[in-house]
Amino acid sequence: PKLYRKRPKKTGLPPGTLITAAELKEGKAKITIIDYDESHFEERSVDTIEECFPFKKTPTVTWINIDGVYDVETIEKLGGHFDIHPLVLEDIVSVGQRPKMEDFENYIYLVIKMITFDETKNDIDAEQVSIIVGPNFVMSFQEHPGDVFEPIRERLRNKRGRINKMGPDYLAYSLMDIIVDNYFTILERVGDRVEVMDEELIANPLPETLVEIQKLKREMIFLRKSVWPLREMISGLQRAESKLFKKQTEIYLRDVYDHTIQVIDTIEALRDMISGILDIFMTSVSNKMNEVMKVLTIIATIFIPLTFIAGIYGMNFQHMPELGFKWAYPAVWIVMCIVSLVMLLFFRRRKWL
Repeated sequence: PKLYRKRPKKTGLPPGTLITAAELKEGKAKITIIDYDESHFEERSVDTIEECFPFKKTPTVTWINIDGVYDVETIEKLGGHFDIHPLVLEDIVSVGQRPKMEDFENYIYLVIKMITFDETKNDIDAEQVSIIVGPNFVMSFQEHPGDVFEPIRERLRNKRGRINKMGPDYLAYSLMDIIVDNYFTILERVGDRVEVMDEELIANPLPETLVEIQKLKREMIFLRKSVWPLREMISGLQRAESKLFKKQTEIYLRDVYDHTIQVIDTIEALRDMISGILDIFMTSVSNKMNEVMKVLTIIATIFIPLTFIAGIYGMNFQHMPELGFKWAYPAVWIVMCIVSLVMLLFFRRRKWL
């Protein structure tokens, strides 16, 4: 389900029609506003989207964050007041978009995947984050409440660093940067799981190990699908030469680009390691089966001559001289034991045992 998300049925509907995905529940979006500059800071939650409208032309920088893209009415009103193209609004509510960048001159639309680790399910999850960068505002749209942006809010509240002195382009960079930095945390968790699995595989490969390997392979495909287009998106943002991103912010975009390359390299390395672990698992299982087959073959080989001797003296012929001999029975046993011992010594000498 993570690799492919069902899109809402839009067959026959005009472009720009806002329909959310079926798995998103209906409800009211949570709206928070942070308005700031070098000497001013204001943070509050609002109940109606109309309370955001006065911030369209304020001289300060305004960050409008909306948790819940399922509230179509709220997003339509916001897009109508801020002159956001209907196709952009459609992409916002239609989760499952690949990371991308679109320049509309008056604003820039960005899509990025925010990846988190679910402690309860011990699984990786991702949600679409849409970011609109305007001349004096930044709007972020998330699927669900909860994000990785709290350190940025703390920096704004405490007026630490240069974020309060910079414009909306630096705020947009900060949002992308913290999302990309969180990728490293997720990859560290995956790397730890790979190392533990590698040790377990060498000690005792179990059928459950194969299930875990397949799960990790799917997660790597999922991460690659979420992160790989991000490089193209940031590169396009650097080449766009938009008036909304100042020259002094471009160096920070290059830093995010470098981090993205590192994330992609790490994902590729982990994919190779998991593929190698899968090969080791199959080899270990095959070796264990070969050991079992070797033992069974040795046992069968030892019993072949014994079966031959028992078969001969099990025939009911009338004239068999050995049958009338007093010590025939123990003699046959002695011969059979000697044959077995000689074969065992032979196998031991050849190091088959």
